[in-house]
Amino acid sequence: MERRNFLRGAVFGTSAAVFGGTLMQGAAYAAPAQNGVSPYGGLLAADTNGIMLPSGFTSRVIARSSQTVPGTSYTWHGAPDGGACFADGTGWIYVSNSEISSTGGAGAVKFNSSGSITGAYRILSNTNRNCAGGATPWNTWLSCEEVSRGYVYETDPWGVKAAVRRDAMGRFKHEAAAADPVRKVIYLTEDESDGCFYRFIPTTWGDLSSGTLQVLVAGTAASGSFTWTNVPDPDGSPTYTRDQVSGAKIFNGGEGCHYAGDTVWFTTKGDGRVWQLNLLNSTYELAYDDSLVTNGTAPLTGVDNVTGSSSGDLFVAEDGGNMEICIITPDDIVAPFLRITGQSSSEICGPAFSPDGKRLYFSSQRGTSGSSSGGITYEVTGPFRTTA
Repeated sequence: MERRNFLRGAVFGTSAAVFGGTLMQGAAYAAPAQNGVSPYGGLLAADTNGIMLPSGFTSRVIARSSQTVPGTSYTWHGAPDGGACFADGTGWIYVSNSEISSTGGAGAVKFNSSGSITGAYRILSNTNRNCAGGATPWNTWLSCEEVSRGYVYETDPWGVKAAVRRDAMGRFKHEAAAADPVRKVIYLTEDESDGCFYRFIPTTWGDLSSGTLQVLVAGTAASGSFTWTNVPDPDGSPTYTRDQVSGAKIFNGGEGCHYAGDTVWFTTKGDGRVWQLNLLNSTYELAYDDSLVTNGTAPLTGVDNVTGSSSGDLFVAEDGGNMEICIITPDDIVAPFLRITGQSSSEICGPAFSPDGKRLYFSSQRGTSGSSSGGITYEVTGPFRTTA
């Protein structure tokens, strides 16, 4: 069994999600994933929605920015960004952030068991550039502000409970969050060229009102061991959180984050990397680096949001590149899964699987217009594999 196959085998099983120190003596590090043949095969010609997909897959448009969601009276938000799915009885809910300055927030679309839209509504309003975030095991959505000294807001996907600002999770240029129910922590990325990687330890698991913010400490190497150190002043004033701890490892533009099976992966857009933290032995390594592809042109560039499937595959969205969602398999193959055509001035955001793993949701943030008011949110349905 491949090492990553073992690590990715156990997917975060909740209804809220799909289910440089020096090199350590004696530790084994695998080479980053390489260009190869997708388990789904090559991409076919673009469909009527302009999406190139493998055989057996189909797409549909769920919502368009500035237009009412079909079958509802809710106007879909501009610049749709990070997202997640939540089980809702026999159906599910897809939540989506809005990366609009000052009025960003988040919205949601509700589906029944057959996938038909049954409702859409706002779950967070009047916040600033809500970029990515993450689902919690207790079925809330953490919506993160991608601004200097931004906040994390905990929201209700059903839109019943008021959103709550979680100050204890730190003030910095937040990007994504990923919950680890084993260690009972939340991992957090920071979208700065000299950003850090954090974890938040709630005083009580399931309650994010208080706790301890820590930063990952390691050397400058691309692999090695790491430790965690408390951030003395999580509110980041007057000193930014990333500048408070000597030895905190610098990451170039933290983006998406995903936890499964005692492993957390996160992307750094500034250097085209996917990082892997092996939590059982406190080591880190590169799962992918677009500059280290040795067998042809790197298929994945502009790494951004990331999610995972029950097969252990990672699905990484591109901001830039050629507008693809690429797959990284447990046996370290990277290949395109889909490509959006005719939208070169946009980026792909918010990939998330329905609770049954049969549908993948995502957005093109600026659509064909290249404007935040032209965002398009999609669903792709097909024979997603359940085992690697």
